[in-house]
Amino acid sequence: MEINKLINIQRMVLAENLIERLPVSLGKLQSLKLLNLDGNRITSLPDELDQLVRLERLSVSRNLLASLPMTIGSLRNLVLLNVSNNKLQSLPESVGSCSSLEELQANDNLIEDLPSSVCNLSHLKSLCLDNNNVKQAPRNLLKDCKALQNISLHGNPISMDQLQQMEGFQEFEARRKKKFDKQIDSNVMMIGSKGLDEGVDL
Repeated sequence: MEINKLINIQRMVLAENLIERLPVSLGKLQSLKLLNLDGNRITSLPDELDQLVRLERLSVSRNLLASLPMTIGSLRNLVLLNVSNNKLQSLPESVGSCSSLEELQANDNLIEDLPSSVCNLSHLKSLCLDNNNVKQAPRNLLKDCKALQNISLHGNPISMDQLQQMEGFQEFEARRKKKFDKQIDSNVMMIGSKGLDEGVDL
């Protein structure tokens, strides 16, 4: 791929290929707003990702990522981050610096803990972490993420009681109900058929 010929490109979709790694020259695509790498064999993202300063949507689901680069925190215009179906055991603390982030999808990984910096994501509306190993959420998550409307933690050890006891839960619940006011009866808090072991879906 001759990156130099693509420096003005705004959308790049390379989904469903056999890509194993990305060139460091990817950072030269500074006009890029959307990067879709779903369904490849990528094991790591280059640190040079931080040069994609206009990037708004990054989707790297269904790959083999074991970690994310700390430099991801430099993506201040990122609105959507999808890293579902990888091998992530954690998210970097720097993710809390993605100040425009509205949607974080990290379903089907091996994540046990969320960095406390997630509480800095003041624009975050949706946090999806189904089928991980999350045992607890950052203490101030519901208090500080004042835009948060949806949390999905189905298939995790964390219990609904834990979330209900967190400061800011009532305000979060009010936002959630407002979002689903037309279908409130079908979107009340749910626990999986196996009880609390299934985690929570709010």
